[in-house]
Amino acid sequence: MSILDAVRERRSVREFLSKGIPDGIIENLKEALIWAPSAGNLQARKFYFVFDRKKKTKLASAALNQGFIAKAPLVIVACTDSQIRLHYGERGVALYTIQDVAASIMGMMLVAYEAGLGSVWVGAFHEEEVSKILELTGNLRPVALVPLGYPSSLPLAPPRVSKEYAIKTIK
Repeated sequence: MSILDAVRERRSVREFLSKGIPDGIIENLKEALIWAPSAGNLQARKFYFVFDRKKKTKLASAALNQGFIAKAPLVIVACTDSQIRLHYGERGVALYTIQDVAASIMGMMLVAYEAGLGSVWVGAFHEEEVSKILELTGNLRPVALVPLGYPSSLPLAPPRVSKEYAIKTIK
């Protein structure tokens, strides 16, 4: 599969089979997360791999009762690390850490898709509740939840805006 094919074919999956994810695939997901680019190579991000059923249920509750989160075999909680402030100031905290996490998640989602897994990026949740559930330190801010597992079905591709609308070429 080409990378462009994976980008085009990957879908947001919210229904998962009750099947564990092999350790080798878990390790590949971790590799994808840590090898993503980051501002100044400071890698101001941290990821929590949550397999515990009770914690996943609490995360689903904190995510506005999105029950499918608790049913996923794995939920990755992606956090920014504000210690980047020491190098890049407030712009680093407000922007660079978010970009770093986003790059990590996108690469990881493509690796997951290649391995036959489905995933979905969840941004709707109460940060304070997630922080308490995972007992995060003050420098860590949860910015995304990513449930993963083998999909029970694949949604159809949603429509996209045209390239002409989305992209302005300046020569």
